[in-house]
Amino acid sequence: MTIPDDHRERLRQTFNQAAGFYHRARPDYPSELFDDLIAVAGLAPGDRLLEIGCATGKATLPLARRGFRITCIELGPDLADTARRNLGGLGTDIIEDRFEDWQPAPGEQFSLVFAATAWNWIDPARRYALAWRALRPGGHLAFWNALHVLPDGGDPSFREIQDIYDEIGEGLPPGSTWPRPGELADQAAEIEASGLFNVVHIRHFDWEQVYDADSYIELLNTFSGHIAMEDWKRERLYSEIRLRLGQRPDNAVQRHWGAVLHIARRRD
Repeated sequence: MTIPDDHRERLRQTFNQAAGFYHRARPDYPSELFDDLIAVAGLAPGDRLLEIGCATGKATLPLARRGFRITCIELGPDLADTARRNLGGLGTDIIEDRFEDWQPAPGEQFSLVFAATAWNWIDPARRYALAWRALRPGGHLAFWNALHVLPDGGDPSFREIQDIYDEIGEGLPPGSTWPRPGELADQAAEIEASGLFNVVHIRHFDWEQVYDADSYIELLNTFSGHIAMEDWKRERLYSEIRLRLGQRPDNAVQRHWGAVLHIARRRD
């Protein structure tokens, strides 16, 4: 997903408002994703990693627990504080800054630069060059997003609730699709077009999670578009979600998640 320049920075700032519940509301990434990343990038415990946009440490924790030394760049002050608490004692360094403004120390280089559901928020004109600069020769760039996928026979509530999104003026843009697992677009062509990296690995992951009304609404409140909604729109949408889930036998919604792991090697 490409975010227009005039919206990116404003929406990027909204995530800090969700710092208090982001960690419990956002899904955990599959452990197989981290296994794959470590194996393909040839990482070993003790290697230095740089994370762009760590938020509260959803992707940082699994890697820190595997023995990697991680420097995290996080724009939101409250998110950074939460990450420090979550990652205390695990050898991580949380720096409050924009990745576009951050400067590595002289001679400082990393084995891996990675971003979990954050890469698309970084200036597309600069992000590959900035990642290249921070990597050692032969190092790797990795990124992935956690996105909604809709399998055949999946929970119909997401299609059904679109009438309320349309009603409040927050409907899907024309031409939007409902990707199934394995159908999320990858950014391999963009990576190669940068001239700075060679794509070495693309892999799709999918998983599912069940939410009651409270936990689902909390999840929605971690999405920039929902955070930025006018209050009356959120109230209308969330009251309808509560009503509809309350009419279900299990009072729950099943959301399917997808992620495309991109791994690219630095060209030297």
